[in-house]
Amino acid sequence: MGGQACVFYGAAQFSKDVDLALLAEEENFTRLRAALDELQAVRIAVPRFDPALLARGHAVHFRCRHPSAAGLRVDVMTRLRDLPEFAILWARRTTIAEEGADTFELMAVEDLVQAKKTQRSKDWPMIEALVEGHYHAVGTEPTSGRIRFWLVEARGPERLVELARRFSAEARAQASRRPLLTLAIAGNLAALRPALDAEMRAEQDKDRAYWEPLKRELESLRLAEVRERSGRNAD
Repeated sequence: MGGQACVFYGAAQFSKDVDLALLAEEENFTRLRAALDELQAVRIAVPRFDPALLARGHAVHFRCRHPSAAGLRVDVMTRLRDLPEFAILWARRTTIAEEGADTFELMAVEDLVQAKKTQRSKDWPMIEALVEGHYHAVGTEPTSGRIRFWLVEARGPERLVELARRFSAEARAQASRRPLLTLAIAGNLAALRPALDAEMRAEQDKDRAYWEPLKRELESLRLAEVRERSGRNAD
């Protein structure tokens, strides 16, 4: 659900960690713990591995120590901002099967784009690359769902103008959802560029607001762990 998925989709050349969206069931938690043990993974930050904390939107962070994966970071979540429950994500996932090798289950590109709408500036070029890659791959086979995805998520001004011309009726229909499409319909590149920047900043503000209470909770958890360690050392 993160950088590794972007690599598979061709929107990134490498990623330093693995981000996993997990079905929040005890059987999966048991399997995850076993896999982390095999990887000799240690938790590197608050919070602890706690299903209740995952359910509130926290991520749990691990670092692998096994020689075959030394230094690899693994982040686990069960709930993501503005994305549906796991069952829906799983139903529309992308499966990549390597011949005679492993099978990889990726978050659908549409959901991955939404997951990448963070306050981190580095995620936004990746969103543009994901949408561009999808358009190049299936642009000759437009469906109503694909056209809607391109119009609602494309980040390149020139691409948006092209899409608005190619799918003019659909662009007008989506303009109430994404007002800057009116600029694309008019071919107004000069106004479209700052409108895209403003749209990005608004989404970044939403992400900050989402994480603010979680960050406060993390600080409380961190202080609790410090007190707990101090108590053990005193004993």
